[in-house]
Amino acid sequence: MTDFTLYDIESAPESSKPLLESSVAAFGMIPNLHAVMAESPELLEAYQKLHTLFSASTFNAEEKTVVWQTINVANECHYCVPAHTGIAHSMKVDPAITAALRDRQDMPTEALQVLHETTLGLFRNRGRLTESELERFYGAGYNKRQLLEIVLGIGQKTLSNYTNHLADTPVDEAFQPFAWN
Repeated sequence: MTDFTLYDIESAPESSKPLLESSVAAFGMIPNLHAVMAESPELLEAYQKLHTLFSASTFNAEEKTVVWQTINVANECHYCVPAHTGIAHSMKVDPAITAALRDRQDMPTEALQVLHETTLGLFRNRGRLTESELERFYGAGYNKRQLLEIVLGIGQKTLSNYTNHLADTPVDEAFQPFAWN
């Protein structure tokens, strides 16, 4: 593994300092992922913007968790699975949903199962779905906008998951109770 620095506001490249200040304002801390990404202000800015955009998507908290964790688990991200478990907990998402995603089990509702399978299909097949997969997605009550919002979520998580693989980002103390392997 390449040795990456965990930057703080003082040690970060100048262009990353206001981005890390935004992290503190949003999370009350600098998550280690952001501390690593600060090496590239462009990457950190892109990740923060994608996070903001996906957070504002039409998905509710449970659905956002399904999209995020489906990708995190598929990418086997040691950092993002516990981080998004903690985030789901703070968003009051049913712990059964998070447990099912972490353990690769079925979702507690048909709609969430369809969302999970659609996200996984898009991820595994590089954006390609069959006609029957699309019909199932739309039949579960989802729409074209949400299909594209999954693509947004995949983009966001690709940035973080790949960064964490490269940097072997240490899991923040706040997320350590949700460790996953």
